Amino acid sequence: MWRAREARHQQRADQLTAGWRARRQTGEINEVDDFLFTYYSYRPSLLRRWHPGAGVELEGASAEPRAQWRWYVTDGADTRVDAAAFLADRRGAVGFVEGLLRRTAERRPKLGCSCLHEWAMVYGMRDGQERHTKLPLRLGHAGTDTVVESSRIECTHFDAFRFFTPAARPLNALQPTRAAQPDLEQPGCLHANMDLYKWAMKLGPIIPGELLIDTFELAREVRDLDMQASPYDVRRFGLEAVRIETQQGRREFAERQQGFASRANELRERMLHAVDHARQAAAADAEACDCVAAGSKGGQRRSVRVDADEHADDVGHRNGDQAEHQLACGASEPVAARHLCGDAAGEQQPDTAGDEARHE
Repeated sequence: MWRAREARHQQRADQLTAGWRARRQTGEINEVDDFLFTYYSYRPSLLRRWHPGAGVELEGASAEPRAQWRWYVTDGADTRVDAAAFLADRRGAVGFVEGLLRRTAERRPKLGCSCLHEWAMVYGMRDGQERHTKLPLRLGHAGTDTVVESSRIECTHFDAFRFFTPAARPLNALQPTRAAQPDLEQPGCLHANMDLYKWAMKLGPIIPGELLIDTFELAREVRDLDMQASPYDVRRFGLEAVRIETQQGRREFAERQQGFASRANELRERMLHAVDHARQAAAADAEACDCVAAGSKGGQRRSVRVDADEHADDVGHRNGDQAEHQLACGASEPVAARHLCGDAAGEQQPDTAGDEARHE
């Protein structure tokens, strides 16, 4: 049964990453889709790696390669996610992500931004200075600047705001910071909703593979709207402009934004449930360990070391900003080997997950 789930997951992942993998061979660039693999710098192999989530025994999997993956434990012929070890090793990251997801979901979505963050990223620039130099501006530089100057900009997302041009930053109604991210994130934000893919990756094996793929699919759809409503002409990718410089365009954008906000909150709830379930599984494991330690009979449990591919792909973003690293990854926690019921829990690696190096 679990092998069928794994196969379906791999098929979905292969279909979603086929374009990127083909372009890597030819050197072609797709400024819309490539964002999902450059800004979110996770390898397709990591998206393809299926996890069942916590508390699921994979029958007969002890001889499979996954038995050697990080944060897995074997029990006789079976294998499962070692939720206790993961939660211990990534205590800071899990706490940050859980809090951010919960607080974001509790807020009302703001639907008045009209994607102006993309316009603010090119405000005041001239030809050749744009991030996407091969994509023409629909209204040219002067027309783009006029839209920015005649609009109210209310960007709440720090990882968009920090790429505003210097001239555009004072025009934003807010001045977001990394430290204020948990206080400002809201479900109407396109980039906050794309980031669910990042947060699902950071939660690693306690997120079922089906949920991970769902966050990626949402991110891809949101990215399309993000670029359709941008000042760039993206028709060569089969995407018609959402002309937010008009009232009709702003209404269309807000309607689609509302739909994404609802879908994103459903994913947030599923992710929060997965974290709660992992804690329950860890508690059950601890109770079972207490019984074994007291002399009860039980199967031999063996925690395993990280394999080379898992270590290389470990939670992406290795070149990011130290501030998010400290917030999301518990940088003050000691890096040391963990033990589970007296057995080695595997080699702990420092969480190098940081802020994305690029924004597009």
